[in-house]
Amino acid sequence: MAFVNMSFGIRTCGTASTARDCASLRRTRPTRRPCHWSCKPPGAGAHRSVNNFETTPTPHGERRLKPLAPKKLALTAALLLCAPFAQAQQAAAPADTAAYVPGGRIPQLQGGIAIDGKLDDAAWANALVQEIAYDIQPGDNTPAPAKTTVRIGYTADAIYFAFHATDPDPSQIRAHLRDRDAAFNDDWVGVFMDTFNDNRRGYELIVNPYGVQADLIRDETNTNNQEDASWDGLWESAGQLTAEGYDVEIRIPFSTLRFPTGGGEQTWGISLFRNWPRDKRHQLTSHKVPRDSNCFQCEWGKYQGMAGAQQGRNLEIVPTLTMGKPQFRDAAGESWKSGDSSIEPGLDVSWAPSPAMTLNATINPDFSQVETDQLQLDVNNSFALFYQEKRPFFLEGADYFTSQFDVLYTRQIADPDFGARVTGRNGGNTYGAILARDAAPQVLIPGTQGSRFRALDEKANVAVARYRHDISNDFSLGAIGTFRQGDDYANNVAGADARWRKGAHTVTAQFLHSQSEYPAAIVDLYKNDLGNDATPSGDAWRTQYSFSNRNWNFDAWHEEIDPGFRADLGFIGMVGYDKSLLGGQRMWYRDGKAFERISLYADWDVTHRFDGQLLEREFEAQVGVNGPMQSFMRLHGMTRVAYWKGRLFDERYADLNANFRPNGKLQLGAYLQSGTMIDRDANKTGHRTMVELYGNANIGRGLAMDWDVIRQRMTRDGGTAFTATVVNAGGSWQFDPRQRLRLTLQGSEVERNQALYAQTINQTARDWAAQVVYSYKINPRTALYTGASYGAFMDDDNPDLFGNTRSVFLKLSYGWQP
Repeated sequence: MAFVNMSFGIRTCGTASTARDCASLRRTRPTRRPCHWSCKPPGAGAHRSVNNFETTPTPHGERRLKPLAPKKLALTAALLLCAPFAQAQQAAAPADTAAYVPGGRIPQLQGGIAIDGKLDDAAWANALVQEIAYDIQPGDNTPAPAKTTVRIGYTADAIYFAFHATDPDPSQIRAHLRDRDAAFNDDWVGVFMDTFNDNRRGYELIVNPYGVQADLIRDETNTNNQEDASWDGLWESAGQLTAEGYDVEIRIPFSTLRFPTGGGEQTWGISLFRNWPRDKRHQLTSHKVPRDSNCFQCEWGKYQGMAGAQQGRNLEIVPTLTMGKPQFRDAAGESWKSGDSSIEPGLDVSWAPSPAMTLNATINPDFSQVETDQLQLDVNNSFALFYQEKRPFFLEGADYFTSQFDVLYTRQIADPDFGARVTGRNGGNTYGAILARDAAPQVLIPGTQGSRFRALDEKANVAVARYRHDISNDFSLGAIGTFRQGDDYANNVAGADARWRKGAHTVTAQFLHSQSEYPAAIVDLYKNDLGNDATPSGDAWRTQYSFSNRNWNFDAWHEEIDPGFRADLGFIGMVGYDKSLLGGQRMWYRDGKAFERISLYADWDVTHRFDGQLLEREFEAQVGVNGPMQSFMRLHGMTRVAYWKGRLFDERYADLNANFRPNGKLQLGAYLQSGTMIDRDANKTGHRTMVELYGNANIGRGLAMDWDVIRQRMTRDGGTAFTATVVNAGGSWQFDPRQRLRLTLQGSEVERNQALYAQTINQTARDWAAQVVYSYKINPRTALYTGASYGAFMDDDNPDLFGNTRSVFLKLSYGWQP
């Protein structure tokens, strides 16, 4: 279903690989920070991490919304109706924050509760009452600046939460109609649950004042991406603005959650959370979080109850139907040629035979994606671009398969005929497995100085297995294997890993071994510094030590990958090297000041090729400040020696990244870079400048706009070698929580000066594309998408811009629970 992924032949990549992150070819990992600093994942409203430094949220802005003043008679009636509940809240809520200790026994509710955002159901009267009492960011466990009372109870089939969020100035509440997982910059409340009470994996469910949902999986063992917004659970929520703030009700069926089997009383770790974004982005919790903690989940309150929790049949069947029609032409003025019309039915089945295990199967799956990837410049870059996974079958449960090396990159399973997956937990054991038959596999051809994708012209069977055993809360051992087999092709990877954490100290290690066999067409592509062995094999290993407390972070790691190592189901584009890094960070907190946090970071790393040749030696340092209007500014400098095509070059540059929110409706950001860099096509150095302007704006309750414009320029030898520009822009109109219209515009232009290059080059390349998508979502499983796309390009052989692709599509899915 290639026409649904409307990339129009443009080189694209996932949002994790923005121009700022790809400004150099470094492949370092971020410095570990106390995990409670960030409550949302990059790309979903949380903190952008740029070269080991944290910035403020960037996607989808905020607005300040003044609630409509109700008529006096209606307000009086509402107060009389809710008076018993309000009095019970006032009587039961903790009065002394200093003496407040979260946790307790969650009672079984008596009577029904309608999830409508109105906290007037009689069943709430006997619920457990808790308070979101602490400001953990930017405060240091100081009293919360806004009061939030939470009630918790359960029935035989679900757990319920009611949030009563008051505000000193309700007119400042920020709330918008948004798509799922897109309201992180609003005011919101949420519940985070560690249902196995093991400080490993948790659920995060979030609701804004209009009832818009967001849900994430939290993985404390994954230092690179602890929060993953790809999981979409089935649960209910509703919210409403009130005269004094807003109220939210949540119902989470036990069938949506995984927890220990047995039917007895449960003990869960729970964090009750509120996001209060004003001049500073305040993160409020029901429990204290010491700034020297490197495990947010370890600080959650402990709650007992849920005895006899029932998951029901927990069987879900989702038939899908995708239809589309593409058209194309090779030159301007030619008639449009129609591609094959496509009508593709599919079926997904999910079944949880126990609360701790999930089985998924799919036949003729619709593995298309509805919206385009983020467009990225592919200029002066020798490594393959990373595309973010967006297909639901692979996104759900993806955290079960993570490891220190990226040995599973599911977009390598491009067009499977079928797929099956099992994930589960039993005591201290966590496991996952995937089986699939891929009709269009591809191979990432790695090297020491570049990588690229190539299609494998045969079908392949795929198997993936992951297992982890938690010996204690501090120590775990794991194993992972990926296997892909074709007619005259094979790639097998297997290895073990370990993780130990105690206080501020964390140690991780992983060892992998691979054996491969390639057809002649692939072997011919290996004629580089790695040779052209048809049956390569090799090892990869990595070890890392991290230290993190209130004011200091420290990282030391080393990794080696043999020239013959291949992980064709992963994303490891560089092999045949060893690399070491030492880095550290110092934090200063200035509670109550305009600029409340200052950070200084520096690291040194060195990389050698397998034969001892120096590939890179680098030193970098940066300072960052968090200030008023949710602002962040980072000044960064780097100097390095880099090897390219037989020579060592000196590179150095400085860059500045800054963004802020002048009000709740607008975010503005800029990135500036200037310095001496390699022009890889010319094998020379020049002066490169880069400017990026990005931001987002909110217009009214449901309209939003976003933009990201990047321009690069390389000058050398008395002239301009190249200029390159990329534009990503779009807008959305959320009519109501279910309906959304999204328009995306993307374009790029590259101009090169032939006089400054020895070889013949394409002097001008330009393309642009547009996509419009309408969606109607009843829930994550039952939805309708329909849309159209149009794309155009030009190059030296086609000097005039002309439309060359266009398509329409319709996608339907229905979630049925018998």
